[in-house]
Amino acid sequence: MNTIGWIVLAVVLAGLYFWYAMIVTRRNRVAEALAGIDVQLNQRHDLIPNLLTIARRFMEHERDLLDDVTALRAKAAALPGGQDPAGIAGKFAAEGQLEAGLGRLFAVAENYPALKSDGPMIEAQRGYQEVETNIAAARRFYNSAVGDLKNAIQIFPGPLLAALAGASSPPPFFEAPEAARAPVDAATYLTTP
Repeated sequence: MNTIGWIVLAVVLAGLYFWYAMIVTRRNRVAEALAGIDVQLNQRHDLIPNLLTIARRFMEHERDLLDDVTALRAKAAALPGGQDPAGIAGKFAAEGQLEAGLGRLFAVAENYPALKSDGPMIEAQRGYQEVETNIAAARRFYNSAVGDLKNAIQIFPGPLLAALAGASSPPPFFEAPEAARAPVDAATYLTTP
């Protein structure tokens, strides 16, 4: 092989290595984003018992709703994070159900004036809103990282290198559950105490 052949081979190998390194970097960015979501979800899970304890003092007639939210929290908290695309999708689904349950709790709480004006409940709701804002930001970062990874493994030579980089099956995008896309009719959640 002549000098030009060696130079071309070196350039091709350097290009393949660069692409491989880019895929690995993006795969790791997705893992970092998932860990960020998990941190925020754990904060939500830690906040829920306080919300439910405060609500139980005022919402004795809503025992089923409170028990449902408790069960949804336990289900969501029990699911592992990890890198498995199916596991990630299952965790996102369970967290969506929990989010919907908390939405019902806050909508029903509107019927309890003493609860709405309770200082600890107001603080707990403020904390919950802050956590939800952080979860939304973490999900946007995650979706951006997944998009970058999917682009890197779908553009040539990505398909050839994805399996070597451990990224042949990228995780799913976070998508809002179908129920969250529908218009909200608060009247369906409101009951008289």
